[in-house]
Amino acid sequence: MAELIITEKPSTAEKISHALAEGRMEKLVYSKKVPYYKLKHNGKDIIVACAVGHLYTLAEKEKHGWTYPVFDVEWKPLGEVEKAAAYSKLYLNAIKSLVKEADSFTIATDFDVEGEVIGFNILRYLCKKKDAKRMKFSTTTSEDLLEAYKNVRPHIEFLQAEAGITRHELDYYYGINLSRALTLSVKNATGMFKILSSGRVQGPALKIIADREKAIKEFVPVPFWQIQLLANGVDAWHEEDKFWEKPKALASFENANLAKGKAAVSKIEASQFDQLPPHPFDLTALQMEAYRQFGISPKETLEIAQYLYVNSYISYPRTSSNQLPPSVGYKKIITKLSKMFEYEALCKELLAMKNLAPNNGTKTDPAHPALYFTGETPKELDERQTKIFDLIVRRTLASFGEKAKRETVSVEIDANGEKFMARGTRTIEEGWHRFYGQYAKFEEKEMPKLSEGQTLKVDEIKMHDKETAPPKRYTAASIIKALETKGLGTKATRSEIVDNLYKRNYARNTAIETTELGLAIVTTLLKYCPEILDEKLTRKFEKEMEMIKENKKKGEEVLGDARSILTKVLAKFKANEKAIGEGLSEATKITRDKETIVGKCPNCGKDLRILFSKRFKTRFVACSGYPECKTTYSLPYGLPKPTEKKCELCGFPIVLVIRAGKRPFDYCINKMCPAKVEWRKQQEEKARGVISHAELLKQPSPDTKAEAKNFEKKAFPVQKKAPVKKTAGKKAPAKRKKK
Repeated sequence: MAELIITEKPSTAEKISHALAEGRMEKLVYSKKVPYYKLKHNGKDIIVACAVGHLYTLAEKEKHGWTYPVFDVEWKPLGEVEKAAAYSKLYLNAIKSLVKEADSFTIATDFDVEGEVIGFNILRYLCKKKDAKRMKFSTTTSEDLLEAYKNVRPHIEFLQAEAGITRHELDYYYGINLSRALTLSVKNATGMFKILSSGRVQGPALKIIADREKAIKEFVPVPFWQIQLLANGVDAWHEEDKFWEKPKALASFENANLAKGKAAVSKIEASQFDQLPPHPFDLTALQMEAYRQFGISPKETLEIAQYLYVNSYISYPRTSSNQLPPSVGYKKIITKLSKMFEYEALCKELLAMKNLAPNNGTKTDPAHPALYFTGETPKELDERQTKIFDLIVRRTLASFGEKAKRETVSVEIDANGEKFMARGTRTIEEGWHRFYGQYAKFEEKEMPKLSEGQTLKVDEIKMHDKETAPPKRYTAASIIKALETKGLGTKATRSEIVDNLYKRNYARNTAIETTELGLAIVTTLLKYCPEILDEKLTRKFEKEMEMIKENKKKGEEVLGDARSILTKVLAKFKANEKAIGEGLSEATKITRDKETIVGKCPNCGKDLRILFSKRFKTRFVACSGYPECKTTYSLPYGLPKPTEKKCELCGFPIVLVIRAGKRPFDYCINKMCPAKVEWRKQQEEKARGVISHAELLKQPSPDTKAEAKNFEKKAFPVQKKAPVKKTAGKKAPAKRKKK
């Protein structure tokens, strides 16, 4: 018999196998698709098998149609519940078959709440065991995996598993019941079926964005005035800053002009200050910085960080800590990193320091330290992966750097008794800036050399009419920070929650704007069921789940409380179902139209809509006047979104096409657009040798890959093979009919 080690992902199973194997390691494949490994370690037989994320999910015990409330749920194999996850059945069956060969079990899933749930469910449903040993690691390097196996824990983290199971069931209660209630309210009120959703965190998150949208729409700008003085290369502003009364501003402006083009430097003050190194990254800080530096969304940043982690380049990304403990081995990882040419000089500089210690923050995570590089040299990273890796490396190095020193010079200028202020800040000593490199973006404004009492020639005095600006809309990064500040969601789920707001058409645009439907949901629920949007209630449950991990509360107690609250809320909802449905129906139609209508049909004048073909699994544009008008336009692969743009060459509507991992692009729906016609000509000229391939690459190619292949077939026709003559012989036996 052998020890069965169960990992969360195939890549981790392979890495653990390589780390533990002494001598020959055997790679086997279950059902031609699922890899697993057999090896020996310290003379003991070990089997390493993998899951592929969650193999089990929550579902109703018995389906009763679209009704609510629903609380009778159970864990079922994911592949049985979700058709798209049918592949997970193979991984489940692979582990099930290997259990027969094992007499001991070790869980080696990610050491966090989700990883514990994955391992715990496999343990109790597949292995039929109540407990197992537990590996804990923050990187997937061979060294750390060996150390984790050597110091394996005797038990799984039961409290972490209980907290995770509770969170899943709690979110399922909220998600299925609130989503059904919203959907049925519109259907029962208007007969229109449109799936709407809400959730324990999604509702409060939507309200935060809607509140900002409401504040922007209700904002009334207030006028103010500012006075600017330009003299000897100095840009100075009146010490009053904003004048809220125009007569007062005019008086100061006219008085300053009485100086007749001369002003005096009345005071100069210089002050220096230390700028501490940045803290190492926690996940939220990484997501915000990646968005600020590169415009990469928080969701994609997490995906890239996860890829870097499973390939052993960085530590576990889903951490809320911004502290690096000494156990990380500062010198070890920096020495390994110094083998990479681009970081060699910086690493050697740090290694020469007497006291090598990071500038740790105050945030902690009991499971994992802050993000850090492992020192492993990456192979074949794409552009965005390279950017995130470089950002993490330089942030970690910068946290070990020395303080930077900056100087601020303030100059007071007197123009006929009116005081103007000018300030400039510059870096005197780079310190940690050098390690952070291009990401250390600070304004460098050096003041010209002046002396007190010096007379300046005034070039110009201006009075500016301005207005106060409305609050800024949230970005994908700032809303994540807002959710963290308010204690809503977890470090691993916040980006997914925001992504769901877009998927459900509750939010749109990069600067997040609430759609008519999103605003209607918030407005209607605040009127009839405000508890659904109550962030205090959501925060209460978040705290209670932390208490479960600390053994201060039981999961069933939290779930019982949730069932009681939801029962009251849903009863209140059902009593107002018709009014809620009527309040949402019109906004649903408006949002649907904005998400699907691209423009007017050139043939009949009706709306052109983006539709989805279930048969061909593709999206296309068609006239809403069908079947009288059969106008249609094909679309390239991706998620198309309407824009208000029109093609400059042909006047047809332009849609925005979004593809995973790539930049969105504008696409003219007109196949006969002059740009596309020209491209077709170039394809044909290339086939005749008129235009070289290098020249062709410089030309725009706005059409789809499918159309490009069609032109290639046209330009380079494949010669048909001669028909094969049939030889005489015995006829194949006829198939026996089934009785």
